[in-house]
Amino acid sequence: MRCPSSLLPPLARTYGDIDLVAPLKESRKLIDLFAALGYQPDIAFNALHGARRLFFWDPVNSRQVDVFLDVFEMCHKLDLTARLRLQGETISLADLLLSKLQVVETNDKDLKDILALLVDHPLSHDESGVNVSYISALAATDWGLWRTTTMITERAEHYSQSLEGFTQRDRVHNQVAQLLQALERVTKSTRWKLRARLGDRVRWYELPEEGH
Repeated sequence: MRCPSSLLPPLARTYGDIDLVAPLKESRKLIDLFAALGYQPDIAFNALHGARRLFFWDPVNSRQVDVFLDVFEMCHKLDLTARLRLQGETISLADLLLSKLQVVETNDKDLKDILALLVDHPLSHDESGVNVSYISALAATDWGLWRTTTMITERAEHYSQSLEGFTQRDRVHNQVAQLLQALERVTKSTRWKLRARLGDRVRWYELPEEGH
């Protein structure tokens, strides 16, 4: 919906599930909605994690839906409570990019999505593009998020160099350079600096828990 490049090789890929974000206060309405649409809930998972995440399965079309409530929480935690209505039918471009940059153990699908966002949208300091001011401000208070974001940004550029048929390497290189510069230059919090002293000696990310 946001990236034309993702519809064509070499960035096109298959999609195994649908990820949604919704307000926690509307979780009961969501459960009723998916039931009406023929989706089956993962009863055990939803009972255990229903305050932050819900999982549904459509047996007719073999589709699965993962609903994050207020917070997108995988390797890192992204609070989207105040950002759900910024850009219509999807979360903001910056949040879409962060949802991929926060994945420590990336796969080809994650890296292709990162490249599609960097190819199709300019970096900006507002929501007209990928808001690097927002990304760098979040990372400036959380060394772990900063560490993962910079690491995966560099990994995505390296991936672009070897991706067969990819012709936008220069575009990605320039976008990556700008993003890394913003992450480096932003003023870091005291909390960030204290955590930075430990560095990679202590794990700085969580291992995502799958609902399926």
